[in-house]
Amino acid sequence: MLRLVNIWVVAVGIPAYISGNQNYRMRKFTLLCVLAGVMGQGYAQQRNATAAAPPTPPVEKMPAGSRVLNIDSAVTTHSQVTIKGQVVPYDATAGTIPVWDEEGKPIAGVFYTYYERSDIKDRAARPLVISFNGGPGTPSVWMEIGYTGPRRLNIDDEGFPIQPYGVKENSSSILDVADIVYLDPVNTGFSRAVSAAIPTSRFFGVNEDIKYLAQWISTFVSRKNRWASPKFLIGESYGTTRASGLALELQEAQWMYLNGVVLVSPTELGIERSEFVKASLRVPYYAATAWYHKMLPADVQKRDLTDLLAEVEKFTIDELIPALANGGFLEEGRKKALAAKMSRYTGLSEKAILQSNLIIPSNFFWKELLRDKGFTVGRLDSRYKGIDEQDAGDSPDYNAELNAWNHAFMPAMNVYLREELHYKTDLNYYLFGPVRPWNNQNDHTGENLRKAIAENPFMHLMIQSGYYDGACDYFNAKYSLWQLDPSGKLKDRLSWEGYRSGHMMYLRKPDLAEATESLRKFIRASLPKPGEAARY
Repeated sequence: MLRLVNIWVVAVGIPAYISGNQNYRMRKFTLLCVLAGVMGQGYAQQRNATAAAPPTPPVEKMPAGSRVLNIDSAVTTHSQVTIKGQVVPYDATAGTIPVWDEEGKPIAGVFYTYYERSDIKDRAARPLVISFNGGPGTPSVWMEIGYTGPRRLNIDDEGFPIQPYGVKENSSSILDVADIVYLDPVNTGFSRAVSAAIPTSRFFGVNEDIKYLAQWISTFVSRKNRWASPKFLIGESYGTTRASGLALELQEAQWMYLNGVVLVSPTELGIERSEFVKASLRVPYYAATAWYHKMLPADVQKRDLTDLLAEVEKFTIDELIPALANGGFLEEGRKKALAAKMSRYTGLSEKAILQSNLIIPSNFFWKELLRDKGFTVGRLDSRYKGIDEQDAGDSPDYNAELNAWNHAFMPAMNVYLREELHYKTDLNYYLFGPVRPWNNQNDHTGENLRKAIAENPFMHLMIQSGYYDGACDYFNAKYSLWQLDPSGKLKDRLSWEGYRSGHMMYLRKPDLAEATESLRKFIRASLPKPGEAARY
């Protein structure tokens, strides 16, 4: 009788049992019986704990405080951002999805953050942007909280660090027109291999990187039910090598076709060029940097930047490169005339240029331009200045711009992920992770991109460059665009844009607004009209 009462109490609860008995004395008697049964059972369970059934084995669960990555996890928060005066509600998911080997065994976990606008009903028509940075060896932090995401790090209007560290609303985010996932390749951010026994050669190489990330993207798209959505890749720096290779790998190995690819501050994409051509193509960048620091002759300095650069670009293509093709047989008088013209454009002395045989080394330029003023200029963004131990020497002691960026981004991203998105882990966030050695062999990513565009009539390409970027300079990027499709048959779907900033042109507030608006226009222009077929 007592066991039956206990079962009933557990099933329906004491109040429900008593309320079913209307007689006062009966209710009182019943309550006493129930309480006695509960107390008796508790005593018996305590006394006979060791005699009970064997305990259920604990479920393996990654604790929050762990330096081992949980390779399959997700934490979702809800927020909103105001973009162009419009309130955009969204869900933000921070988590990991595994990478599997050929036998279906997990070998790594890739960390991601996914932003999905929450007031959209038709996901089939909603674009999905897949975003990553480069290095190789760096996570997507730069574009996530610097460029396109709904939150932006605290910096001044020119992109320099300020305190307190942290993030704020990004009113220029592209979340109004597209959902965005930011992914971190293995050994960047929180992404890790499952153990040290996994060969790093599975991940660390031009083509190895492309292959496993294409598989991961396919898994992500399947899990989030985004196969019907128009899809875009946006990569920065080495991420442009990655994006160019992924465009073809996704089509040919995962059967996933894209609407567009955006290359921010692109590499050379495996497109061959001789050393003197590569060096000559940097001259317009030198001119932009010298103009910014007001190191040019007065008549040149007073001109608008883009007007000046058009002249320097023409000089580079029509005069400098053909002359350097003569090598050591270039006529001495012609050589001196070119040096004089280059001096007017670059701010360096004719003597220094002649001593370099008209081929100015980048490191030397960064050291030499402001040497007499006691400064060096930055590599990735030459607006930044540094101070060396000695003014003598052929190259700067450090990258002034990169130190400033690390200064601003690392604390902001840790605050954002751990405190705002509530992703709890004791793992170090790798701003620059260990990914060496990196296999750079067989880099044909430029040709891969050309082929992907040719195979897919829906696909468009846009390149964005900063005039003051000395690592992936803007004129080499233009050259890559010109050489991408020798036939010229694809040029109507290829475009380039320049900004008065550096490698991360979006750190400068005016360029952030302009560049994100360009992304919106590009996304919209790359969407086919209803019923439009992908055909030539």
